[in-house]
Amino acid sequence: MTTYNKLVRDGIPAILEQNGQAFNTETLNQDRYIMELKKKLNEEVMEYQDAANDEDALEELADILEVMQALVGIHDTTMEEVEKRRAKKAEEYGGFEEKIYLVDVEEK
Repeated sequence: MTTYNKLVRDGIPAILEQNGQAFNTETLNQDRYIMELKKKLNEEVMEYQDAANDEDALEELADILEVMQALVGIHDTTMEEVEKRRAKKAEEYGGFEEKIYLVDVEEK
């Protein structure tokens, strides 16, 4: 038996069942759920960074977005609120389209 010890999508147990695989799960309490979502976000970001092509990268970005949606719910808000905050920051500080890489800043 392979040990995973990680948060998985809600449909995974049904898939394992359909495949005739034995498995064990547990339902997390809220604190552990938040901790595991944060770990999952890091896992998905690392998988995005390791993506070998655009298709794989898009799949990982979709996974990141799914985790973000769960985290947004934890903070009792919506993706629309996150988007409003993103847009405000973009208006104030700009985005990343110009590919600016800050090397250093002289201290006053």
